[in-house]
Amino acid sequence: MFALVAALLFVLALVFEIAGLAVGSVVTVATLGTAGLLCVALHLMGVGAGWSVLKK
Repeated sequence: MFALVAALLFVLALVFEIAGLAVGSVVTVATLGTAGLLCVALHLMGVGAGWSVLKK
């Protein structure tokens, strides 16, 4: 799930960069890129995988 969110954030960052857009001073290409990298890191850690192995 986090990989999908990261891909969406990267696409938005690319569109913002090409169009030269920014939503205020908070949502910029850099913040979208950083949020995308955070989602990739969470995905690689296994957060939100949706299943776990229970050992007895």
